Amino acid sequence: MNIAAERATRKRPTLSVTSVRPWVAGPAPRSYGAGDLARDAIAGLTLAAIAVPAQMATAKLGGFAPQIGFFAFIAATFGFCLLGSSRFVSVGADSTITPIFAGALGLLAVGAPHNGVALAQGLALMVGAIVILAGLFRMGWIADLLSVPVTIGFLAGISVHIIVSQLPGALGLPAGSGDMGAHLRSLILAAPRLNSYDLAIAGGVLAITAGAHRLSVRLPGPLIAIVASTLAVVFFDLDHRGVAVLGHVQGGLPRLSAPFLTADTWLGLTPLALMIALIVMVQTAATSRGFPSDPDKSPDLSRDYIGVGAGNVLAALVGAFPVDASPPSTAAVAESGGRSRLAGAFGMAAVVLILVAGTSLLERIPQAALSGVLFFIALRIIRFGQIAVIARSSPAEALLILITAGAIIALPIASGVAVGIGLSLALGMWSSARAKMFTMERISGTTVWWPKTPETPGETLAGVSVLGFQAPLSFINAYEFRGQFAAALAADPTPRLIVLEATGIIDIDFTAAEVFKDVIRLCREAGCGLAIARLEAADAQNALTRLGLRDLIGGDHVFPTVAQAIDALAPSATPIPTSGDA
Repeated sequence: MNIAAERATRKRPTLSVTSVRPWVAGPAPRSYGAGDLARDAIAGLTLAAIAVPAQMATAKLGGFAPQIGFFAFIAATFGFCLLGSSRFVSVGADSTITPIFAGALGLLAVGAPHNGVALAQGLALMVGAIVILAGLFRMGWIADLLSVPVTIGFLAGISVHIIVSQLPGALGLPAGSGDMGAHLRSLILAAPRLNSYDLAIAGGVLAITAGAHRLSVRLPGPLIAIVASTLAVVFFDLDHRGVAVLGHVQGGLPRLSAPFLTADTWLGLTPLALMIALIVMVQTAATSRGFPSDPDKSPDLSRDYIGVGAGNVLAALVGAFPVDASPPSTAAVAESGGRSRLAGAFGMAAVVLILVAGTSLLERIPQAALSGVLFFIALRIIRFGQIAVIARSSPAEALLILITAGAIIALPIASGVAVGIGLSLALGMWSSARAKMFTMERISGTTVWWPKTPETPGETLAGVSVLGFQAPLSFINAYEFRGQFAAALAADPTPRLIVLEATGIIDIDFTAAEVFKDVIRLCREAGCGLAIARLEAADAQNALTRLGLRDLIGGDHVFPTVAQAIDALAPSATPIPTSGDA
């Protein structure tokens, strides 16, 4: 019996999807029953069990009080539940972006009239506004600006920063200062004074969390480890043996407040806000795509951007810092059977309950335990498997991973991220600039023209050259395109017709159009006809007309297929079999 029939048979009370929107995601079932509510409740409690220690640890990573992490989670979850699309995505304080803005805000706060919390609020507000605008203007493509190798290198570098920043807490040593090198030197000098209890707690939390995750993503490993370490502190009186604990955690719900910053401060925050917003959009897109609400449909990234952006705005208004989509928390919701965004609402309610009535339970949590949780997070964000695959298949891109990670580690994090973004954009431009023109052959017995390779031997036609170019024609590659075309023209001194197979040309800019006019002139001077076939992209077709190329080449020389171009302009061309050698 299918699920719908079973529900009908049992006469379960149902609630229409429209009556619970926007809480229930679009791809959710047509009816929302008591069983779905129970699944959401379980998923929400699982989310809370994983999020509570993670939010406290991330707040610690940024230098904020533990309750600020809870405020961030509540605001982010509420904003996404209201306006987001995915029924799985969980939003909150995130260890990927926190090290970036924490260091940058620390520098901005020096000599400034504002405290760190106000700066963090202002940054969250700006990030939220940028991400919301990206969603409203349907700019989901922004997520593709960072290449996979650069993103992997970025995450690896951030992971090293997290580990190094948490070593003092795990060893029971005072926090270092300065850059990465100075931080490590101070740790080495202080190593003889480490507290073995802190080290055991941090190692134990890491082991328990990793073991629970290996058994099942549904197991709240961080919570189990935090509870175990807290019990150890209580029973063995470890806080009187040098183990630092959280101490008093201020309870109660957050109060609404707005950041009042000077115009110069807002201006100073802008570059950092743009950088954090880009990273937020990349990670949100990756999370939405990794845990789709409907496997048969692409996620609505623009709406998810609006949800995450709203979470950032609300986080700013409750005195918190920028937030992001969290892959681990999202996985917990998906694997625990969440049916709608109500799962996030249940998780949010559990955190609110802790703030209102349970902060006394947090006072003896050891600081080293939070470091252990962050160690696990740091190791999880390093994509060891992907690094190995890229190293085997594309050594040049593996070098990008090393360069990006090295920049993140050696430079201030914000500068390292800027280097990574620049490398990613440069890689895209380089790939477009190095696009090569290639010769095509007709597969014997068909009208299909295919790139010339040893695997697909075909035939050419006497006096006819069919050339392909698989990249947008732009100022980046226009002169290279002209040079390659001229070389192809010179290689065959007696061509009657050249057909440009333009499937891969998705756009043409003004510079490329001017250069293309030179190509038309070269063909005419050589007494060779020129045709364009399979220019399928609407933008490229519009550009061909708008920039005057269609009139110059002749509207009767633009064809839907290569075969039609040859039939019209070189109908008597005779086949010449080839060996298929490239």
